[in-house]
Amino acid sequence: MKFSLFAHMERISPDQDQKQLYDEFIELCKIADRGGMHAIWTGEHHGMNFTIAPNPMLNLIDVARHTENVRLGTGTVIAPFWHPIRLAGEAAMTDIITEGRLELGIARGAYEYEYERLMPGMDAWEAGQRLRELVPAVKALWKGDYEHNGEFHQFPKTTSSPQPVQEDGPPIWVAARDPNSHEFAVSNRCNVQVTPLWKGDEEVADLMSKFNAACEKFADIPRPKVMLLQHTYVAADEADTKLGAEELNRFYCYFGAWFMNKREVTQGLIDPLTEEDIANHPFYSPEAMERDLVIGTADKVIERLKGYEALGYDEYSFWIDSSMSFERKKASLERFINEVMPAFQ
Repeated sequence: MKFSLFAHMERISPDQDQKQLYDEFIELCKIADRGGMHAIWTGEHHGMNFTIAPNPMLNLIDVARHTENVRLGTGTVIAPFWHPIRLAGEAAMTDIITEGRLELGIARGAYEYEYERLMPGMDAWEAGQRLRELVPAVKALWKGDYEHNGEFHQFPKTTSSPQPVQEDGPPIWVAARDPNSHEFAVSNRCNVQVTPLWKGDEEVADLMSKFNAACEKFADIPRPKVMLLQHTYVAADEADTKLGAEELNRFYCYFGAWFMNKREVTQGLIDPLTEEDIANHPFYSPEAMERDLVIGTADKVIERLKGYEALGYDEYSFWIDSSMSFERKKASLERFINEVMPAFQ
């Protein structure tokens, strides 16, 4: 099982300097590269200081300048916000500039907050249909001389300009949860990225079973890769484990508030949650975080990840977003590289 880093700029206070946050993001990427991680992933979000990433390909081109070996992944671009010709061309240019290191992750998106601003009136179903139209169109544009007459896009014969360095284009990853999404990805020869959200290891196993079922349904297609994305904190000791669980619980309460899209947002920052709001959340708690996420000392993290490897996951992505300080993120990542990864070599 390979290991990667999944990271964004996170701004949770108007006092935080955005350039400093970006420099810290780059430093985490450099640590991952020096430490032998396989890839770095960063996503696309708009108008949200919670995750600042208006175009991941800009970030990845810069990350390429600061690193030597890591693959560079969009985790993920939001399908309905892209025209197929534009995505094919920008991804191909990124592939050229990064000398063939691009991995192109694509999802339908998750935040109603973003849909309201970039695609008013669109719902999650339509976003999913737009993803299903986008993926094969991008692949065809990389081959060239492709005409498209779809539900959402129509254009005459076109070739991606430029065309990518990698043969057949960068590997495409589709974020999948339900069986139909897994089947779409596998049938279109795409890799799959899964993210358990609510039920811990039970969901990790369930997502793998959906992937396996899709592979069995399309047994004539070579089995694609599957990546597990999971919030991770490698603690120094048991007390640090408890602190990490408390911090990630706070992060998830804010994530849930953004997802519900009911709180006021000012200057890109959501109205702060009170300690009572956090303590009274119906299903988030520090205990639930410690149970459902990968939080613990190195030996416990290794044990957890060995189980994921046994399930068949090809890649485990260390999701470092947590609203923790840079120093705590850095220490956790270094413990992961120095104490956890060697157990899998």
